Amino acid sequence: MASPSLRRVILASTSPRRKELVASLNIPYDIVPSHADETTPENWSPDQIVTELAKRKAEAVYSSLKSSGSSSPDGVIVGSDTIVVRDGEVLGKPSDEDEAATMISSLQGRSHTVYSGVACIDSNTGETLVDYRSTEVTMRSLSNEEVLAYARSGEGLDKAGAYAIQGLGATLVTGIQGCYFNVVGLPLSLLAQMLEHFGIRILDNGKK
Repeated sequence: MASPSLRRVILASTSPRRKELVASLNIPYDIVPSHADETTPENWSPDQIVTELAKRKAEAVYSSLKSSGSSSPDGVIVGSDTIVVRDGEVLGKPSDEDEAATMISSLQGRSHTVYSGVACIDSNTGETLVDYRSTEVTMRSLSNEEVLAYARSGEGLDKAGAYAIQGLGATLVTGIQGCYFNVVGLPLSLLAQMLEHFGIRILDNGKK
């Protein structure tokens, strides 16, 4: 096996936000889309949803690399999934501005919970770790005009819960309890702990 400093993260996602977060760790990484099925039973709990979907995404990339016939890069495949939950209801990505406005309106003036699952698979052995984090987010009370203005910005159209905490959506949020990066889409502290199990140490990156 290559030394820890040469092992790569293989991100099973095309999300610009997750790419930026992984890039911020200053470790070698590749992007490989997963194209995994993201349907889940209605009776699954939030943690079941995010851990299973994160695992599916990582497994899809692992399988595609193994079936490609070429040698796989020495590294760890990382899959992740994030959902927003309000009163037990999972809020996905809105289909248009109207649905985005409805979602934001339902979140304003109260708290909701964001769950992110992370799955790591060793590209050589197939060893798998799966875990998740949850963060409580409180959104301030908004006027109808503010709700519509944010929905029209388009920022939340490709995001669970119809908002982005790292963008204009930051002006909607009054507080969080838990990991901020979990809300962005990838809990970095959890990821770092999981990667260390596979020999990728973020803080020293294998350097002596």
